[in-house]
Amino acid sequence: MLTPAGPPVAPRCPVPAPARFPFAPGPAMAPPVEYADLLDGDGLTPVTLPSGSPALLVTRHADVRTVLGDPRFSRAAYTAKPMFARERDSLALALSDPPDHTRRRRAVAAAFTARRARDSVPRIRALAAELIAAMRAAGPPVDLVEAYAVPLPLTVICELLGITVEDGARCRPWMSAMMSTHRYPPEEVARAHRRMAGHLADLVDQRWRAVRAGAPADGLLAELARPGPDDATLSRDEAVAMGAGLLMAGYETTANQLASCVWLLLAERGRWERLRADPGLVDGAIEEMVRLTSLNATGGAPHVALEDVPLSAGLVRAGQVVVPLVDAAGRDPEVFADPADLDLTRSPNPHLGYGHGRHHCLGAPLARVELQVGVASLLAELPGLRLAVPSDEVDWRTDMFIRGPWRLPVTWDGAAR
Repeated sequence: MLTPAGPPVAPRCPVPAPARFPFAPGPAMAPPVEYADLLDGDGLTPVTLPSGSPALLVTRHADVRTVLGDPRFSRAAYTAKPMFARERDSLALALSDPPDHTRRRRAVAAAFTARRARDSVPRIRALAAELIAAMRAAGPPVDLVEAYAVPLPLTVICELLGITVEDGARCRPWMSAMMSTHRYPPEEVARAHRRMAGHLADLVDQRWRAVRAGAPADGLLAELARPGPDDATLSRDEAVAMGAGLLMAGYETTANQLASCVWLLLAERGRWERLRADPGLVDGAIEEMVRLTSLNATGGAPHVALEDVPLSAGLVRAGQVVVPLVDAAGRDPEVFADPADLDLTRSPNPHLGYGHGRHHCLGAPLARVELQVGVASLLAELPGLRLAVPSDEVDWRTDMFIRGPWRLPVTWDGAAR
């Protein structure tokens, strides 16, 4: 006897596997093309990280703030391969949680206050003037990256640390390899980590011996050698890691952001002319360019939820890995009107380009004044500055942790003001 066949069963559609993350970078400083779908989605998107770990991308502005600032999310608990230029065992500030994070940050925080940044403005202006004078003497065209965007923040951070610019420049090839996602082979990256750590260890040991012999503490590395309360004293290894991290972040990130800001202004000439006509707009324009640029090629730092945490986009369960996308949060239409537009007069501008909460960028006040002075000095001293190649022919860093132009050929015409 035949059994009735019953109603037809619809064929099952396979569930698509989560996308691999990080995504391929977008053109120039634009975000990856996948961001269009992310920003139209529900705010929590499942992906697979390079380690093979499943994760959720967090894109809403309010939720990114929560992940960055809420102690229920831990960076240290993510023990897989970091999507960051430092190794997991490097004692890097950006990979730690309180209380270690609090103690390490406290040891150097006084050197990076807003007041100290304001006090540094005359020196940064003088340095910018020297570099522009050298550019004029060399004559156009010049590569703005090598002639201006790199030496400005590199000199500033070397002077703050109390090391020579030559010491800092010696580290540049190693830092370049360390900042590679896939530009350099793994063995070269590992060798660069060892050489960078060894060089900074030598510098720290020199400062410690000098201070203990009675020499004044000249520069931040030497300050770290001075005895202090237990909650403000770093071990030798921590001082080496802190020095390396400050040197890398102090020049690498700011140099690429500065070059990117100049490209944004020169690629659409009306922006440059707008700031020339009204220099008072420069500070706000810098904030807007920081909001709109996708500087971090790997999206963000993975965090692990230590307990169930409700976000506006949904519930994150204890143990889940989330990656807060700061550049996506900067395009949240609930917070920013016309978020894809570069509005030089945007106000307010609560972007998260410098992070938030305990992981707010330590050097943000200094980076801000370097960008403000760096752009304002070019506007004043080289008002006829322009790209020496079509804007779409600029060569961009697509295989490094930090994005920006490899080279920015510029020329100029007209007399300086």
